[in-house]
Amino acid sequence: MLARTGLCTPLGLAILVSAACSTTPDYLDFKTPTTVQAGGVRMIQLDEGYQVWTKRFGNSPMKVLILHGGPAATHEYLECFESFFPQANIEFYHYDQLGSYRSDQPDDDSLWTIERFVEEVEQVRLALGLNADNFFLLGNSWGGMLAMEYALKYQHNLKGLIVCNMTADFDKYEAYNAKLRAQLPEDVLVTLSSYEERGDYHDPVYEQLVFDVYYTKHLCRLDPWPEPVTRSFNHLNQHVYEYMQGPSEFVPGGILKGWSVWDRLGELEVPTLMVGAKHDTMNPAEMAEMATLVQNGRSLYCPNGSHMSFWDDQEVFMEGVIDFIHDVHEERFP
Repeated sequence: MLARTGLCTPLGLAILVSAACSTTPDYLDFKTPTTVQAGGVRMIQLDEGYQVWTKRFGNSPMKVLILHGGPAATHEYLECFESFFPQANIEFYHYDQLGSYRSDQPDDDSLWTIERFVEEVEQVRLALGLNADNFFLLGNSWGGMLAMEYALKYQHNLKGLIVCNMTADFDKYEAYNAKLRAQLPEDVLVTLSSYEERGDYHDPVYEQLVFDVYYTKHLCRLDPWPEPVTRSFNHLNQHVYEYMQGPSEFVPGGILKGWSVWDRLGELEVPTLMVGAKHDTMNPAEMAEMATLVQNGRSLYCPNGSHMSFWDDQEVFMEGVIDFIHDVHEERFP
């Protein structure tokens, strides 16, 4: 249609735009200086010169920044929060950390340290205008590790802390992981070991076996997996993941190996919720114990959940987390 009327030319497009602007309704006053609206999306400039992606949902005095796992996964597997937080009058922010899909992905391994990620979260907080009157930090998996590290340095900026499915000690995670692996059938263990001894962690047969015998039981128990979870896995930055976590869930050995803040949990005064789940890759008993080690803690147990209990034990998870946020905000905690 445009081609037949000649409006596909630059001049034709100018005429079309001019005509549209001449009929702009009064309630769309583009003459007033304002910030361009982008559906809640905001790219935040870091001190290092890189940008990270964020997106706001809702508008409320209760504000939550969500830290995804991986490391170097994406916010996408957490998209289910969009169905719950705004409806509970909770404003929240999705955020892809540096190295993740929608943010810059520099080729510089010196950037992938816990300390730098803590400072990145602080820069994001400042850019979003979050403060101790309204700021809740929620982290899942590696995001829970990052959330604990952030709180140990910057808890004066927090209203509340939510640690989901992450123990405070990497060795404890590794030991529980080994316990879960030992429960697999002997023939499966032999096959896994044969690939691991050769370092064939990316062989399709090995990857499929890990998915079938472990991920479907301990990461997310829904069948099939929700599309946002699959999409997030497809967007994982494999290099950063392996550099920090190791080549496989069964072979943790990146720079995070040996990490622990278990003995420092008593320093946390901020109201804290520790979330565990029956089928998680993290020991739910440790999550409950951690709630007793912080000064102002509460625990939430998801009896049907796994590492992503916000998907496979959604009612228990969301109700418990939302209640915690409301209680802390309204000063009904503990």
